[in-house]
Amino acid sequence: MKAIIYCRVSTNKETQETSLQRQEEELIQLAKKHDFEIDSIIKEQASGYDFDRDGILQVLEGIKDKKVQALLIQDETRLGRGNAKIALLHCILKEGIKLYSISHNGELQLSESDSMVLKIVSMVEEYQRKLHNVKIKRGMKRAVEQGYQPQKNLKNLGNASGREKIEVPVEEIVRLRKNNLTFHEIAAILRGFGYNISKATVHRRYQEYMDSQDE
Repeated sequence: MKAIIYCRVSTNKETQETSLQRQEEELIQLAKKHDFEIDSIIKEQASGYDFDRDGILQVLEGIKDKKVQALLIQDETRLGRGNAKIALLHCILKEGIKLYSISHNGELQLSESDSMVLKIVSMVEEYQRKLHNVKIKRGMKRAVEQGYQPQKNLKNLGNASGREKIEVPVEEIVRLRKNNLTFHEIAAILRGFGYNISKATVHRRYQEYMDSQDE
């Protein structure tokens, strides 16, 4: 199993260099104890209340690699402080990553209060996702009621599901926009038909079309 080691101290004082080095050494020993292969060691000197940290952003990018299964830290406060800590714990655990800490000499055990907050965050995120899907369905229903026929209008409907389409159906973007759908809804609908397209691309192509009509 592969693991990322993350070390952090809060200031740039020279006295903290020793602490950073000690964290690294202890976490390497923790990795050996649990038979982890070290994928990378990330160290930084920054405030735990700050999200804009190169090191923690490297961690979040690294855990998306399916080859990495664990993150090793001194304790949960090394990830962050206050709301930043909760947000980062949520992002990490959502990826299925196991957290190991020196303070627990093994897998991190969250406090009862942290566990409760993380459950609430997960519930809110799930309801946001459901609400988002409801809005897309309503937008599609409204478009169909106004005469939009996706089975006739969209090309390559018979292609394999998930296959990326290079072309962007500008005429369908314009048609859906005229039916008062948002760019976000249009992008979601087109992705459902296999078009690998973002809200920004939908907006850009629509704007390009409108600009060409004004020429």
